[in-house]
Amino acid sequence: MRTDSGTPEAASGTTSTTMRAIVHDAYGEADVLRLERIDRPEIGEAEVLVRVQAAGVDQGLWHIMAGLPYPIRLAGYGFRAPKTRVRGRELAGRVEAVGSAVTTFRPGDEVFGIGEGTLAEYAPAAAGKLARTPANLTARQAAALPISGTTALQAVRDHGRVRSGHRVLVIGAAGGVGSYAVQIAKALGAEVTAVVSTGKVDLARSLGADHVVDYRLDDDLAAGERRYDVILDTGGNRPLRTLRRALTPSGTLVLVGAETGGRWLGGTDRQLRAMLLNPFTRQRLSSFIASENAAHLVALAELVESGAVTPAVDRTFPLAEAPDAVRYLREGRARGKVVVDV
Repeated sequence: MRTDSGTPEAASGTTSTTMRAIVHDAYGEADVLRLERIDRPEIGEAEVLVRVQAAGVDQGLWHIMAGLPYPIRLAGYGFRAPKTRVRGRELAGRVEAVGSAVTTFRPGDEVFGIGEGTLAEYAPAAAGKLARTPANLTARQAAALPISGTTALQAVRDHGRVRSGHRVLVIGAAGGVGSYAVQIAKALGAEVTAVVSTGKVDLARSLGADHVVDYRLDDDLAAGERRYDVILDTGGNRPLRTLRRALTPSGTLVLVGAETGGRWLGGTDRQLRAMLLNPFTRQRLSSFIASENAAHLVALAELVESGAVTPAVDRTFPLAEAPDAVRYLREGRARGKVVVDV
């Protein structure tokens, strides 16, 4: 793996037991985040300690930081305040140490994957949620892959069941998940139509989309005669009836996410309605929670090494400016992925 910068080491040659990290002690917007020096994390017998070189920023980070929608707090992140102070889950870096039960990695290995508290100089990760970094990627690019890339892989391949010749519509094609979904669908032989905003049309074309729809100019997805075998909605909030009209009679709709701002359901009500309606229609209406494991990371790495998939990294921010990275993402300005250099 090509690194973007050297790994900082203590000038004295001694090993510090502390590290820099982005922490927060209350739920809220990016203003609750701050840079602090804290103790390095300890790892369990099945875990790996990674010296983080870069960390990805995704919508999931914001949801956990804000504690919204409220069910997130009941899922183990803390009801009144966050249980874990350090945010971030996507990472790329070098193995610093391994637990006694880990046989797949050793110190010095370059890895990417999903950890806990990755907006920090060191982060723990389950060995089963890491893979070796593709040699043709920088640390920044590798950090942009794990969650967004594997979510797109599962949406396109496993739930959309996209195959050669399918007409596929990707809504939110210039976002983190959407930018990978376009490329993976193309790699499977599909004809891909990307739905983006005006300023992201060129990015969608560069990702390989056969057709690009600027939703600010044309938001009627069912206009004309074109119908789609698979629609992947990666974060929109269009009504189910609108999406179903754009599908073929036996087409598949995959709802990857939604950003409605709701404090209780946060868009999941649309997923619930799709699940309830699914048994009563020829169309397949589905949603899913992405699984996190090394097998998906390895499959993604193979697509990257073959040249079929390339991470679209928009902007990088230094660790101290991680709050700005979150703000930039939430403003909807990102063209692809946002990454923090550690």
